[in-house]
Amino acid sequence: MSALHKVLVADAIALDNLAPLRDDSRFELVAKPGLKGDDLANAMADVDAVLVRSATRITRESLAKATRLKVIGRAGVGVDTIDVAAATERMIAVLTAPGGNTISAAELTMALLLSLARKVPAADRSMRAGEWDKKSFSGIELYGKTLGLVGAGRIGSQVAKRARAFGMNIVVYDPILTRDKARELDAELASLDDVIAGADVLSVHVPLNDATRGLLGTAQFARMRPTALVLNVARGGVVDETALLTALQRKQIAGAALDVYENEPLPADHPFRSAPNVVLTPHLGASTHEAQEKVAIEIAEAVRDALLDGTIAQAVNAAAIAGRR
Repeated sequence: MSALHKVLVADAIALDNLAPLRDDSRFELVAKPGLKGDDLANAMADVDAVLVRSATRITRESLAKATRLKVIGRAGVGVDTIDVAAATERMIAVLTAPGGNTISAAELTMALLLSLARKVPAADRSMRAGEWDKKSFSGIELYGKTLGLVGAGRIGSQVAKRARAFGMNIVVYDPILTRDKARELDAELASLDDVIAGADVLSVHVPLNDATRGLLGTAQFARMRPTALVLNVARGGVVDETALLTALQRKQIAGAALDVYENEPLPADHPFRSAPNVVLTPHLGASTHEAQEKVAIEIAEAVRDALLDGTIAQAVNAAAIAGRR
C-alpha cells in the first residue's frame, strides 16, 4: 500500500533530522536534492509537499505541474527563494522554521563583529605569510560602543543580549517592537535615521521584501560615522552592495562584515573579495549542526500538521490563502 502523503526533499536536508515525517508510515520521503528547472518541476508534479533550504528556488515555472502540491516547507526563515505569490494563487501554503537557526545566526553575527573589530582575518593571513605586523592590525573595543539594530525579532534580540554582555549600548529601530520588549533588552527605541547616525556598529536583522530591499543605501551610508562598522547576516539585498562599496572606498564607514549577498554564490570577481576592510562568509548563518537539526525537525512537524490536520496558521501566506477560500 502506497504512502498517503508524498514529500519531496529537494535540498540538502538530512533525512535523520526529518524524523516526524520519516518515522510516520503515513508519509513517503523522496530525496532529490539539487534539482532545477524542468527536473524540479517534474519532481514536484506528483507530491503533496516539498522541503527546501536556500539553495533551491521555487519559481512560478517550477510550480506549473504541481497540481497535487499543498505545502512548501522552508527549512529556515527566508522565503526570497520562493515565489510566494505563485504559491498563493495555487492555494499552496508556504511554511517556515523561524526558530531553529536563531542562536546560530546570532552567534555568527557576534563572530563577524569581533573579527571585524579586531581585524582577525587579516591578521591571520599576515601570520600565515610569515609576518609579524602588529602595527597594521590595531582594532577597537566593543565596550562602551553603540550597537544599532535594524530589526530586533528573534535573531536581533539575541544579538542585543550578547552585545550587552560585551558592555555595548543598544539602540533599535523596529516598527513592531514594543517598549516593554525594548526594556527587556535594555535597548533604546529610535527612528531609523537616528539609529544609523548614532551607531558605532550597525547590524541588520530584517527579512528581504519590498519594504526592506535597499534599506541601507547611499543616503544612509552618508549619515553614518566614518568609524562605523556595518554587518549583514540577514538577507542579501537589504544592503545596497554598490552603495556599500562606494561608502567603503570613500571611507564614509570603516568596514563591513557580510554573510549574505544580492547574488549567491558571490561571483569570483566581485569587488568585495579584494576589499581590505571587509570580512566575508558564505551564508553560514544557519550552518551549525544544532541549527540544521532544529530547523529540519521544526519544518517536518509543521509540514506533518499541515498535511494531516490542515494546520497552516503559521504559513507566511496563511491570511492570503484564507482570503481566497
